[in-house]
Amino acid sequence: MKRKALGIFLKGAGMGAADAVPGVSGGTIAFVTGIYEELINTIKQFSPRALVVWHRNGWRALFQHLNLAFLIPLLAGVGISLVSVAHLALWLMEEHPLLLDGFFFGLVAASALVVGQAGKRWRFWFVIPLLAGLVLASMLPSLMPLVLLIGNEALVVMVAGCIAISAMLLPGVSGSFLLLTMGLYGTIMGAIRSFDITIIVLFGMGCVVGLASFSRLLSWLLKRHHDFTMQLLLGFIIGSLPVLWPWRELLRYQIGPSGQMIPLDYRYLLPSDYAMLTGTSAQVIGVVALMAIGALLVVLLNRQAGQATTSDSKIPRSAEKE
Repeated sequence: MKRKALGIFLKGAGMGAADAVPGVSGGTIAFVTGIYEELINTIKQFSPRALVVWHRNGWRALFQHLNLAFLIPLLAGVGISLVSVAHLALWLMEEHPLLLDGFFFGLVAASALVVGQAGKRWRFWFVIPLLAGLVLASMLPSLMPLVLLIGNEALVVMVAGCIAISAMLLPGVSGSFLLLTMGLYGTIMGAIRSFDITIIVLFGMGCVVGLASFSRLLSWLLKRHHDFTMQLLLGFIIGSLPVLWPWRELLRYQIGPSGQMIPLDYRYLLPSDYAMLTGTSAQVIGVVALMAIGALLVVLLNRQAGQATTSDSKIPRSAEKE
């Protein structure tokens, strides 16, 4: 049964809202709403073969080949949400960081259960990709400041776009958080808010490169090594949870080229220790309540999607012929 454009738009809006917040991945929202594999396979269709389809069969065939009935409302939702949530996300990060982290911690933790149920029955060898995902998720933030060593500002923004959009396609890996560890989160979000065309275009060019290359890799992995990939994604999600733990202390950081603080390492605390260390309320009741709301939202989204599993995700007809 065809999904209505409004429903796809709202799922895109959820992805955009998630991507605006460091520590949360739009890919996670795509997975729990049941559109993950369709998204990956649709992006993969943007290749030179699309020109062949258009030349041979016209615009209608191209529209179907690119699955634009799905992609257009989805991207509209992502774009509108990203622009509008950019203001709200920055305000919440400054004014209510514990509550924001609590909500998304519950959302991502529940998403891990959804991804964990997406594959077949547990096998012992699943431990290998699961651990690989955990290790990669923990290593990525510490590697991101190396991007700044490129030197050329335009190239740095383009590389950041390539990395951030690739992370968006991975459940559990936050493109916004990687931008934060590069010291570029404020720059990119500020450019979106102020419509700085130069930075937006450079960042967008990097995103195009990242989408074209990484979507094909993911599509191949999901088609040839589905269960392995599911466990790898699960490792990424579990590995991202410490980033969202509300009660933490920044241990190490470095100063970026524009004077911004780039977090490198945290110490994770109990609420009582956090309150004692900071001298402020740990807001336990509010944080726990929002954790529960975030988890409940995932359950409802997953139930609405029917079964948010890769076997139920639709693949564009033209992709099936390849």
